[in-house]
Formats: sequence, structure tokens, C-alpha cells
Amino acid sequence: MNVRPATPADRPAIRDIARRSLQTSYSLSPQAITSAIEEWYTEDNLCDRLNDEDRLLLVAERDGQVVSFSESTLEDAVVFDDTDSQQKAMLLWLHVDPSYRGEGIGTDLFEATRERLRERGASTIQGRVLAENSEGNGFFERLGFQRVGRRDVEIASRTHVENIYVEEPSGLTACETSAGETVYVDRDDAERGSLGPFYPVYADQTRGERYGYYCGSCEQLANAMDAMGRIECDDCGNSRKPTRWDAAYM
Repeated sequence: MNVRPATPADRPAIRDIARRSLQTSYSLSPQAITSAIEEWYTEDNLCDRLNDEDRLLLVAERDGQVVSFSESTLEDAVVFDDTDSQQKAMLLWLHVDPSYRGEGIGTDLFEATRERLRERGASTIQGRVLAENSEGNGFFERLGFQRVGRRDVEIASRTHVENIYVEEPSGLTACETSAGETVYVDRDDAERGSLGPFYPVYADQTRGERYGYYCGSCEQLANAMDAMGRIECDDCGNSRKPTRWDAAYM
């Protein structure tokens, strides 16, 4: 199998694969699929995306025929200090021609996509797939991704639920804040609470920026800490004693 960057000549194959893949994987009406293809994969739309430096479109060929493609974007890097920054990649689509599924093409294309994204500076990859696509959700889970949230998306005037997956870094567990940000829980570094442990939470995978705490009692983020270091979970009341003492605690 040959993986290469997509070219304008690949546009008809990309549209055909996307259409056939959507028909096989999703319980969308024919009108919805047609609307989606017309919105996402017109000649001009694809041409603009091929010329976008922050977007990566790859195709996989078998015997000279395009049988799969992936589409990803790179988001702006987040700078934590003068020497460290993190850039996130978003895997928007990975479609395999239904006639070629079950042959490992999707996995091979994903690995090639991840390698190209890391060459461009991506330190973590996020994926999105509609909740109704059981095959697509299983694909991310087999690759070691963790579901961290969900959102509503509109396709052909109908609302669908989309699951959000993130690569789980070694030693950390990804989760999503109420604001939709991805943060990382260090379950190897527990602090005792009244009802269960508290785990430190970081804003990045390098543990360079502290975000808060995660309550092991109710499995929720807990960021309420007073000046003395006392932590309390608003959901279940789990608390950690203050780390410093003054007259208020005597």
C-alpha cells in the first residue's frame, strides 16, 4: 500500500470513497449524505483544503487505485514557556472504501497520518466520530484513544452526537473540562481526601502547567482550593486538609 499527499486529480476518488463510506457506516438518509458530500467535497472546497498549509490530506493506494483517505488539521501551538510548546492535531476524517475494509488499510493509513502530523510538530492527536458509527468508535478505542467528551453537530439540518477522542499519554488520563478543553489526570500521584483520593491535573502532557485536581470519589474535576491548600469537591464534598496551618484552623 502506498500513502501519499492528495492531489487535485484525487478529488473524484475522494468524493466517491466518502459517499460510499458514509452510506455504509452511518444511518443517514440519502438526502443527508448527498448534502454532506456537496457541502464538504465540492471541487472548489477540496482544492482550497489541498492548498491549506495547516491541513493534511493523505490518500492510500492499492495497485494504483485510491482506496482510502484521511483529513487532519493542525491547530495553533500553545506556548507554556520559552522552551516548550504543544501543538494539537485534529483527525477530521478517515474513510476506507467499504470494498477494502478488514484488510488493515485504515490502521496503516492512521499510522502514516500520525507520523506526518508529528513531523509537522503535533504532540497530541484528537479524533471525532459520530456516536452512531460503532465501527468508527471501536477503531479509535483499539488504537488506544480515550473518549473525553461529546458535542452536537448539524448534518443536513439534523443534530447528531459526535464523540471526541484523545490519544492517552503514558501515565496520564485525558479528560475534558466544562469549557471543552482537554486536560490530563496523573493517577500515579494521589493525595488522600476524606472520601477518596485527589489526583493532580495538568493542562499539558509534559506536566508543565498545573490545572487543578481530580476527585477520585465522584470522578469529577475539583479546582476549589483556598489559600491554605484545602481542596474540596463541590460535587461530593470530598476534601483534603490544608497543607499549612494558621489560627483559623486551631
